[in-house]
Amino acid sequence: GLPIGAFVCSAKTAGVMSAGTHGSTFGGNPVCCAAAIATIRYHLQHTLAQTAREKGDWFVKELRRRFSSNPRVAEVRGRGLMVGVELVQDAAGAPSPELARHVRADCRDNDVLIGVGGLYGNVLRIQPPLVISEEQLGQVVDAVAKSLS
Repeated sequence: GLPIGAFVCSAKTAGVMSAGTHGSTFGGNPVCCAAAIATIRYHLQHTLAQTAREKGDWFVKELRRRFSSNPRVAEVRGRGLMVGVELVQDAAGAPSPELARHVRADCRDNDVLIGVGGLYGNVLRIQPPLVISEEQLGQVVDAVAKSLS
């Protein structure tokens, strides 16, 4: 990739800054700036935020449908295409980091890359690229389901 840094602040905060008071390791490189502008244009032209919201809604609903009766899945939550699947040991709800690590490894063996996180390390973190197809999202659901069966 091409590194670039940016920040956003309120007008009040910006008002106390003068030229040179904020620096960035990755600021000002013309090639990286051109790549960032091209990326922003692509996002806007292809309405990736809206698409991520729509695909994410479908993805979360499909995961919830597939795992609604699985006692090892405590919750499926997400925003857009950032999705978490919380895994537990049993109906009592004790976190299961072991199961999360198993599912991650099993999915990797089936060509699906997911992460594991959460306070107890028991949440599958699924963050596919914004350009993923619905068919590919279905493959992710199938891989996770296969691992949890």
